[in-house]
Amino acid sequence: MYQSAFDGLNKIFSLTGPQGTGKSTVIQSLADSLLDRGLHVQHFHSPLRPDELDGIILTELKVGIVDGRVCKGISDSRAGEIVYVDFEEAFDKSLLLPEQIITIEDLRAELESAYSKTYETFATALQIHDEWEKYYIENMDFSKADQIAQDLIEELYPGHESDTPTAPRHLFFGAATPRGAYDFIQSLTVQLERRIFIKGRAGSGKSTLLKKLASAAEQNGIEVQVFHCGFDPNSLDMLIFPKLGTAIFDSTAPHEYFPDRDGDETLDMYTRAIAPGTDEAYAAEIADIKSRYSAKMKEATSHLAEAEAIDSQIKAYYVAATDFSVVEKIQLELESELNGLIGSIQLSR
Repeated sequence: MYQSAFDGLNKIFSLTGPQGTGKSTVIQSLADSLLDRGLHVQHFHSPLRPDELDGIILTELKVGIVDGRVCKGISDSRAGEIVYVDFEEAFDKSLLLPEQIITIEDLRAELESAYSKTYETFATALQIHDEWEKYYIENMDFSKADQIAQDLIEELYPGHESDTPTAPRHLFFGAATPRGAYDFIQSLTVQLERRIFIKGRAGSGKSTLLKKLASAAEQNGIEVQVFHCGFDPNSLDMLIFPKLGTAIFDSTAPHEYFPDRDGDETLDMYTRAIAPGTDEAYAAEIADIKSRYSAKMKEATSHLAEAEAIDSQIKAYYVAATDFSVVEKIQLELESELNGLIGSIQLSR
């Protein structure tokens, strides 16, 4: 989703070079420095290592900084300018012994295999999830589900419409990681006045509801941020309406939360749109599906943890062959350019 997330920026700095050459560290350092100066910084986390950053957007400056290894399609975004910053100049390949280069190539093959096993296992889990959904789809009252969507549109949108249709911004709020499912729903919604927690079951219409709300927002010129499901990107998990101060999101496992402050409310799609007694009627079948699904998700996560361990081995070779004084110089150059942009913004104000 980087192409959509970074769309419309004035400038994007794309950091190129192999893993271990300091890109994430520099991005984190710049983010911390800019936050300390009171600027708004959007963080894009690594799905392999959620504590590390793959990119940031400096909201007021309309500037993005991103690891070029992770952002396919970024060159096609409607950014005013893309500047490539080469971290490879800090990497001295001559410091790698011939046998180490062979080892790295072997590890890359192992990494590709680990990722393949990860994706294949998640794909199998998704097929099992489709079995789960089938029971609830077959017992849904679609007219009631449609009415829920229409009621929300009529409640949320009046008075906020524009004659100009808007293009939604597409993102992820989390990912499957070596630690399991990981999300940033709480930090993304912390400053919003209203949060609607959608409850329900697999196949009870949560994603379809969000798609209808997003489509209507786009047609009515209402700004919306559309968050896709990391497990099944064709599904939606959350919408944020910045100017309405509202978020509505799928609040079921693996990102299950409960109202805990004023402005929080629950929308239960199971009780409002699914035939009563569906859970009980298919309890044995659903229990079997849950068991198979859980086993596949655990297996996929273990493959992902294997991928992270292999990637760390590769990364260690590059770290050892990187001159971090050069990395520090690159960071200072980036800081200088950003300071110039900050200065021009302050002058224009």
